[in-house]
Amino acid sequence: MDLHKILTETRNPNTLNIDTISTEKILEKINGEDQTVAYAVEKTIPVVSRVVDSIVAGLENGGRLLYVGAGTSGRMGILDASECPPTFSTDPGQVIGIIAGGERAIQFPLEGADDDEEGGRNEIAIREVGANDVVVGIAASGRTPYTIGALKEAKSRGAVTASVVCSPKSPMCEVADHSIVAEVGPEVVTGSTRMKAGTAQKLILNMLTTASMIKLGKVYSNLMVDVMPSNAKLKVRARNIIMEAADVTEQEATEALETYGSVKPAILSLLTGHEEKEVYNLLTLHKGNLRSAIKAAIR
Repeated sequence: MDLHKILTETRNPNTLNIDTISTEKILEKINGEDQTVAYAVEKTIPVVSRVVDSIVAGLENGGRLLYVGAGTSGRMGILDASECPPTFSTDPGQVIGIIAGGERAIQFPLEGADDDEEGGRNEIAIREVGANDVVVGIAASGRTPYTIGALKEAKSRGAVTASVVCSPKSPMCEVADHSIVAEVGPEVVTGSTRMKAGTAQKLILNMLTTASMIKLGKVYSNLMVDVMPSNAKLKVRARNIIMEAADVTEQEATEALETYGSVKPAILSLLTGHEEKEVYNLLTLHKGNLRSAIKAAIR
């Protein structure tokens, strides 16, 4: 592999003297480079949009979203996947993060795991990936053998594939059905892709899952109505969401949450006057889409 041909491995002319300047100036340099990331991500929106539509279609048909990566890229996928159940009440098996080297690699670097193309293929085969699944490979360079193997295997099984990379014309772009290329340029510290590249990956994964969940009806207005009230903080958040959406007092929201145990049926009941069986029937009929259920109930 010729690293000089990979955009994220080239030297940044803006930071050549970074080891000779003050602490504050170092931080200004880092921050200045970080400010360019959002603009690079903005240019990927048309492709991200197409991937979101594929994710929504797949999830609606019982499929899954699987992220695959090594090192920082793998950790980004696991982070985004692990946030979906508490935020959107997704099944833990619906959005999955796979990292080269397995669970130990989440915290510790494992030499050689990212070079194992067959290992990537095996992970996809073990999970019996199929036509309703979407597999997103993540790698700053777009050249990680493990991730390429996973994308190839997923594609051979009929899954929709996408790559999230920061270097154009990479092997992953050639393999994937959709190529999301955020050209963030050289890093502040040459080759340290946990920085701008990692930030770009996080922003893109945020868009993939958040937009998909919005399209699936897991957000009402801009409220997290499928939040899982599994701890004290989330119970307070759930109560506050009910208060906002239904325009009720704290006591009314608390009582409704205690009755229904989750946000959507509580809001639907408070806004429409319907009670338990009718509430659940409406939500089932409208596939959990609160806005649709409310419109149907108040006609």
